[in-house]
Amino acid sequence: MLGARRLLGALRLCSSVSCPRPRASVKMRVRDALGVQDASGECVTVQGWIRSVRSQKKVLFLHVNDGSSLESLQVVADSSFDSRELAFGSSVQVQGQLVKSQSKRQNVELKAEKIEVIGNCETKAFPIKYKERHPLEYLRQYPHLRCRTNALGSILRVRSEATAAIHSYFKDNGFVHIHTPVLTSNDCEGAGELFQVEPSSKIKVPEENFFDVPAFLTVSGQLHLEVMSGAFTRVFTFGPTFRAENSQSRRHLAEFYMVEAEISFVESLQDLMQVMEELFKATTEMVLSHCPEDVELCHQFIASGQKGRLEHMLKNNFIIISYTEAIEILKQASQHFTFTPKVAAVDLLVPGVGELFGGSLREERYHVLEQRLARSGLTKAYQWYLDLRKFGSVPHGGFGMGFERYLQCILGVDNIKDVIPFPRFTHSCLL
Repeated sequence: MLGARRLLGALRLCSSVSCPRPRASVKMRVRDALGVQDASGECVTVQGWIRSVRSQKKVLFLHVNDGSSLESLQVVADSSFDSRELAFGSSVQVQGQLVKSQSKRQNVELKAEKIEVIGNCETKAFPIKYKERHPLEYLRQYPHLRCRTNALGSILRVRSEATAAIHSYFKDNGFVHIHTPVLTSNDCEGAGELFQVEPSSKIKVPEENFFDVPAFLTVSGQLHLEVMSGAFTRVFTFGPTFRAENSQSRRHLAEFYMVEAEISFVESLQDLMQVMEELFKATTEMVLSHCPEDVELCHQFIASGQKGRLEHMLKNNFIIISYTEAIEILKQASQHFTFTPKVAAVDLLVPGVGELFGGSLREERYHVLEQRLARSGLTKAYQWYLDLRKFGSVPHGGFGMGFERYLQCILGVDNIKDVIPFPRFTHSCLL
């Protein structure tokens, strides 16, 4: 009984005096920590990779980055924390107080109370060297490590932001997002550029196909979007496409991403051209607003002069001409070429990149398509395409934009292999 009374008295004492409790630490991204305006010693935990180490007699300085921003967070610690494990490339977890920095270079810094090394880095064997600016060509040899550099980190953050901006534009303008298939029996671009898909193990009857028809990796989602445009007036897709081109060009990949849209009740190229221009400008303005430091790094160290060219594109209307207009211009310039007029179509060409957008009005006349398919012996295979013109057809058109080429355009990156996380091209499929 006496013991119970003493325990009760102790509990009452704690409730009235408030017994000390360990401070709760808030886990923060580096980007969020750097954005704190009035740091007053909050207890936070930051996880990331060491970008630099500087040890002085009494103080240890670390710069930690978790990929959320170009800028790293400075960690200030007592020299007693110094060890061989705290090396460039090592992953760490740091707990401490977020305080106002005494340096003019940053707003805040993390005063470390606890530093835990999560994963060591063998710096001598690490292909990415401390304080060395590696050429993009060199980094292509290490697709599993190059994302840890400032250059690729900035490019991939811009890529992520541009993806979100494209979806935002289409959503705000009433487009329905369609997941078009990667496997298809259709060919939008012509024979010779397709990857055919077959089972890795031999099927029982070699003459049979897995899908009963030859299947390929898609080169475009256009035909499937045309199907959907018969039910939704505005549709788009954004996904991987594949071309089996034997090319080492700086503008070609075997796997790349396409932004494609299809719009019903369209009778003029001007309507398509307006959407193409709006998509480019709205996406780019959002990227510049959300990733200014990343874009600036690319313009400063990868493509000097690109900033001015990009500003000019955003301030002025695009000069977009149809194939018919282009043919007339070229006819006047030279008498040595023979030109064949095409269906109403338009391309947006960008210096240094080439074709960025390609669009056209689709052929909706049933009898014209029927005659062409009959001459090619494709009536049976594409009867569904004729049905689209037979049951409630409307004038429609669409366009596609190469996403990697768009990134090349706004960042000034010369080679398309440097704006995609894992480039696939002829003779190369690393990872």
